[in-house]
This record gives sequence, structure tokens and C-alpha cells, in this order.
Amino acid sequence: MAAQLYLEDLTPGTRFTSGEHALDEAQIVAFAKAYDPQPFHLDPETAKSTFFQGLAASGWHTAAITMRLLVESGLPLADGVIGAGGEIEWPRPTRPGDVLHVESEVLEVIPSRSQPHRGMVVVRSETLNQRGEVVQRLTPKLLVFRRPSETVPK
Repeated sequence: MAAQLYLEDLTPGTRFTSGEHALDEAQIVAFAKAYDPQPFHLDPETAKSTFFQGLAASGWHTAAITMRLLVESGLPLADGVIGAGGEIEWPRPTRPGDVLHVESEVLEVIPSRSQPHRGMVVVRSETLNQRGEVVQRLTPKLLVFRRPSETVPK
């Protein structure tokens, strides 16, 4: 397990790479049945005549896989990956057979003036398939805490 990082450990340019997740048709269909039941996520034959021209994972499925990869191996924040907003893009579909991983870079570290025990960190996380193609770009603002022993008193 990677070292657990706090606000003071992060600087712009710090990079992280997650482990991998292999996605298959059964996972795509199961997620779609539960959370995004659209034809291009549910049925490979029907999906051929849609915008996606074949079965595609829901963007929210890609986002969920990204979150799991970040939590388990991609962004070792001591108190968890706590989102406070951000932007998300899906430049290309995630397909059955894709093997995903996440590459993240710290863009900005903003210590809180009113809450000295924490701050905000802006990260760019790109989820890539086995060909290095970006299937999701996530730029979240994360709530990150300082190391407890280094909390600045009010």
C-alpha cells in the first residue's frame, strides 16, 4: 500500500498512476440494467445502429470504475478521496475489452484560510484504455486534510 498523503505532501506536478481494471460486456450490461438502462449500454445488436455504433459503457460506469481505481491505488490520500465539485468529460466511449487505468496530476493546492486543518486540491485524472486513449477526463476539487500533528491552531 502506498504512503498515505496529506495536504502538505502535495505540490503541483505530483503525479500518480493507478492499477488496472478489465471491463467486459457482462459488467457493462449489469451496470446499465441497474443505473443507466439505455439501448447502447444494454444490447450489443441494438447498439450497432446508435450514435456509439456498438456497445458502450455508461459514462457513469466509467466514472465509478475511475473512483474505485483512485481509491484503491491511484490517489493515496490519508483521509479518503473527498470530492467537492469539478468537471467531467467523456471524449470517447469505453468498450467491452477495455483495460482501464487512471493517471492523475495535482494542478493546484489551496490551503484554507478559515479552516487551517484542511485545504482544496485540484487534480486532473485521465482514465485511459489499453491503447492510451483517454475515455474520461475528470478535474475534481478535493478536500484534503493536513497531518493531524501539523494542524495550525486558530
